[in-house]
Amino acid sequence: MTEDMSPAERYAAAKLRAAEQATALAPFREMYDFGLDAFQIDACKALEAGKGVLVAAPTGSGKTIVGEFAVHLALEQGRKCFYTTPIKALSNQKYQDLVKRYGPEKVGLLTGDNSVNSEAPVIVMTTEVLRNMLYSGSQSLIGLGYVVMDEVHYLSDRFRGAVWEEVIIHLPESVTLVSLSATVSNAEEFGDWLDTVRGDTEVIVAEHRPVPLWQHVLAGRRMYDLFEERDGGQGGGRREVNPDLERLARMENSRPTFGRDKRRGRNMREADRERERRQRSRIWTPGRAEVIERLDNEGLLPAITFIFSRAGCEQAVQQCLYSGLRLNDQEGRERVRRIVEARTAGIPDDDLHVLGYFEWLEGLERGIAAHHAGMLPTFKEVVEELFVQGLVKAVFATETLALGINMPARSVVLEKLVKWNGEQHADITPGEYTQLTGRAGRRGIDVEGHAVVLWQRGMNPGALAGLAGTRTYPLRSSFKPSYNMAVNLVSQFGRHRSRELLEMSFAQFQADKSVVGISRQVQKNEEGLAGYRGSMTCHLGDFEEYSRLRRELKDRETELAKQGAAQRRVAAAAALEKLKPGDVIHVPTGKYAGLALVLDPGMPSGRTDRHRGFDAQDGPRPLVLTAERQVKRLASIDFPVPVTALDRMRIPKSFNARSPQSRRDLASALRTKAGHLVPSRHRKPRAAAADDRELGRLRTEIRAHPCHGCAEREDHARWAERYHRLLRDTRQLERRIEGRTNTIARTFDRICALLTELDYLEGDTVTEEGRRLARLYGELDLLASECLRDGVWEGLSAPELAACASALVYEARQADDAMAPKLPSGKARDALGEMVRIWGRLDALEEDHKINQAEGVGQREPDLGFAWAAYRWASGFGLDEVLREAEMPAGDFVRWCKQLVDILGQIAAAAPAGGTVARAARKAVDGVLRGVVAYSSVG
Repeated sequence: MTEDMSPAERYAAAKLRAAEQATALAPFREMYDFGLDAFQIDACKALEAGKGVLVAAPTGSGKTIVGEFAVHLALEQGRKCFYTTPIKALSNQKYQDLVKRYGPEKVGLLTGDNSVNSEAPVIVMTTEVLRNMLYSGSQSLIGLGYVVMDEVHYLSDRFRGAVWEEVIIHLPESVTLVSLSATVSNAEEFGDWLDTVRGDTEVIVAEHRPVPLWQHVLAGRRMYDLFEERDGGQGGGRREVNPDLERLARMENSRPTFGRDKRRGRNMREADRERERRQRSRIWTPGRAEVIERLDNEGLLPAITFIFSRAGCEQAVQQCLYSGLRLNDQEGRERVRRIVEARTAGIPDDDLHVLGYFEWLEGLERGIAAHHAGMLPTFKEVVEELFVQGLVKAVFATETLALGINMPARSVVLEKLVKWNGEQHADITPGEYTQLTGRAGRRGIDVEGHAVVLWQRGMNPGALAGLAGTRTYPLRSSFKPSYNMAVNLVSQFGRHRSRELLEMSFAQFQADKSVVGISRQVQKNEEGLAGYRGSMTCHLGDFEEYSRLRRELKDRETELAKQGAAQRRVAAAAALEKLKPGDVIHVPTGKYAGLALVLDPGMPSGRTDRHRGFDAQDGPRPLVLTAERQVKRLASIDFPVPVTALDRMRIPKSFNARSPQSRRDLASALRTKAGHLVPSRHRKPRAAAADDRELGRLRTEIRAHPCHGCAEREDHARWAERYHRLLRDTRQLERRIEGRTNTIARTFDRICALLTELDYLEGDTVTEEGRRLARLYGELDLLASECLRDGVWEGLSAPELAACASALVYEARQADDAMAPKLPSGKARDALGEMVRIWGRLDALEEDHKINQAEGVGQREPDLGFAWAAYRWASGFGLDEVLREAEMPAGDFVRWCKQLVDILGQIAAAAPAGGTVARAARKAVDGVLRGVVAYSSVG
């Protein structure tokens, strides 16, 4: 090829190669045994040019290469690089990767409860650790050149997302930011914001998956492709839903029609039934072991099956074991046992027995495992390691596995397209589908990846195709100011500058951008209003004033009509309340109008009477027997006017409302006794409008107005009606603009006002109490600070303090978990009670200052559900006993204990000098950080 070039072209090419060799990217590329993709090269070049970068690319596409280049640049330039991740497991994994490349002396790890080589030039940490360092002005920030924010799309997380924005806003200007995100549909918008707050930022979006993904549906014995390629006519093709799948759906939804045509005879009907049975027998949802065997036979393992339930994951492993499924040969089994025994050597045998070690090991040896947050972290890490090595070939996991752990598979299986979102069972979103199926296809190993959805009754292939074909995963800010954030900002920047910084958040950026469209609509509406105003002009007088009088008259008439209806309902309800069993009444209207006998007055007891099927707010709902022998419970709608008893009858004790004979006999007696009675006609009360002075005044003014005599009055009135309707819509839009403008700053002002009332702030000065609050992070930061100020925890032992501190971090997975929890007795119980009382006081203060917990701001109620487990564990009781009493999976127990250790460390640092709390907190840390809690590898 070079022979075809002219001398000038060869010289230019040689010069370009020399220039490329002189860059930092050239030696970095040589570290990898594969070539870099175009998006990776573009991002690295932008970084080397001094720009920040936002890389949005599919899962498994290799975007972390860009983060590793930032590490390379930092080391080459003699500067520091912080590599942040959203979860500790991902931090551990990245730490191990970087240690292999650069050695343990150059790489450190900080994850809240662990610190390894914290002064190294490259530190892997969770995002919260970096946020805390920024607020405390840590010396470790000196010399910081690069920050990599892996999985930056986490800022959409409604619980933790604000931390990402805090870091982005508060990082020193000299730091270059590398943001790595999953594919999001508004990457350009996010990039615009980064450009605003961080300076020159290159946005690089890669839509292409390095390993193609094929979508399938497994129904019965057959695996169907979800899409079918159709010739586009111009050499291209278009993807359409597989018609075989649509036929399956129609067949399943169709109802049997045999038996309707008597002329066809019995033999024909039986033939139809047999054909229908054969067709339907092709459609069923395969069992879990059957699915894995099918994938194994087709060479589609290793596979991750996503089951949106921890218990479901464990059941799936057991089902595979009971079926006799084995995916490893003898050599593989032995390798698994060696690795597992080495990784769990530090765990005592008694604890292993409690943790279900031997059942777990049997599954691993067969190449099958579960992966979910309820597992011991060590067990999860072993599963991840064995999966990457190909020794575990089938993993049943909850969706948390899709959050960044490097566990790519050849295939991903989705059992269902519905999951519990904490409030209800909801369809998974296109973004969630993309995240889950993004695990399929291992770069450099697989030629293609496979996503398999199991057929479920009622499945709509078109809707599934919509999920698979949509790539909408918008990044939405969840940023909200907190008490800790407020005191830290005011301490560093003062109130005014802090307000300006908060206005720079992505949340406000998005809100302001949405205001632009609304403002444009307001402008259009105002032009329309001017036109309508001209059309309703009357030569006799001010028609706008006349229109206002007519509108006021109409509103007053409507108001009086509503009052009259409400009074009639109240009167009718009062009459119903006077009814007694045995009263004979005349039901005035409705399906059961006519003579009736009251069996039960249906008086509500002040709560929901579920056995009666109505709520106290509905008012009385009498159960009656009609003259036509029907027993029905009536509602207030059946009594638009008050009802009175016409007569009384005795109801036999033997009467059974479910017995047709009893109903017939009593209805006959009712007709005999009261059939001749005629209800008195209800006299309609005089309408309130007849005597209303305001109505009279308005009618007089309307008749006296000059425009009342205009020949074109009704024509003007139509234009006036349009004018006022558009004016009402415009006012609503203006209120929306007002609500979205400066929303973050307004919330910040309310928080500062509350903190000022509690003496944490004095203008731009942070008080001593405020400085204590600045050292307390978490949802209940203000509650913790108030407890320290009031001495609630003084004199508590270490286990008692652990029990109290647990209420600051623990949250039951479901609201109905919150039965009356078991609590330690004595001082701990008293202190927990005082914590709840303090929270009640803070909750009332927040209401006064319009700080709304529903919007993610404020203090939730402390949850005491983990107090007993924390107390027992910190007291030295064994794992078996503590887990049995807590009724909690080991993984959850370890996670809450680690969060407890974190908050105890904060309490120790923030506690007043001279008290007992700091010492008790440090002792509690030692009591909690033992056994299984201390086992989980590095982080």
